[in-house]
Amino acid sequence: MSIDVEVADGICTIVINRPERLNAMDAEHYQGLSQAWCRVRDDAGIRVAIITGAGDKSFTTGADIKSFLTRPPGYDEMWLTQRDLLLNRGLDVWKPVIAAVNGYCLGGGMTLLLATDIRVAVPHATFSLAEVKRGVVPGNGGTQRILRQVPHAIGMEMLLTGDSITAGTAERWGLVNKVVPADQLRVTALDYARRIAANAPLAVQAAKELALRSRDLDLASALRLEQVMNRMLMATEDAVEGPAAFAAKRPPLYKGR
Repeated sequence: MSIDVEVADGICTIVINRPERLNAMDAEHYQGLSQAWCRVRDDAGIRVAIITGAGDKSFTTGADIKSFLTRPPGYDEMWLTQRDLLLNRGLDVWKPVIAAVNGYCLGGGMTLLLATDIRVAVPHATFSLAEVKRGVVPGNGGTQRILRQVPHAIGMEMLLTGDSITAGTAERWGLVNKVVPADQLRVTALDYARRIAANAPLAVQAAKELALRSRDLDLASALRLEQVMNRMLMATEDAVEGPAAFAAKRPPLYKGR
């Protein structure tokens, strides 16, 4: 019962390890997950992260109902907005995050998924925002991100009915990139991660930030921000290494400087 973190070759793999509860998370697990995301954010040796669940039944079903809905936090905690920040709740992590969905992706699992960048799922995975069936709404960005990522009618159906969709439907609507056999899930996620990690890390992070921030900007402002960011990148060592490696017909050796 833990949040397992392993780093190798610039790739951080985070495993929500509570299979006996379908990887549902109590306060301790959320705190551990927050610490894992902070490590991804702050460790310069990490270039990309993979998030998945232990076992073969569940990615995560989100908050453990027994821990949260039956014992809601006090009103004084409403203003502790910077405590135990998560990827889907206010923490800026500009390194790419890949979700390897190995089963149920429900409630808080869906809101976590919506905060990732690339998603791979097994055929038996199911997805839902079922909070309205429990008398609450999807927290940590569930109501805010879903309509930005799927068509309006599909997102509203998921929010208002709380019903599940299959992996095939999720792929059809662009909620996941690929549906692959279970024995290929980690392999596929690692393939994405390795291809990303091979690129210039500062440029990768800049691309992610620009893509996400531009949604809240007018086009002229977004274009200007892109221009300024690119000018900054052109002064880095990696921007020299990239063309040099191309001219020499060798793989680039990016250092993130």
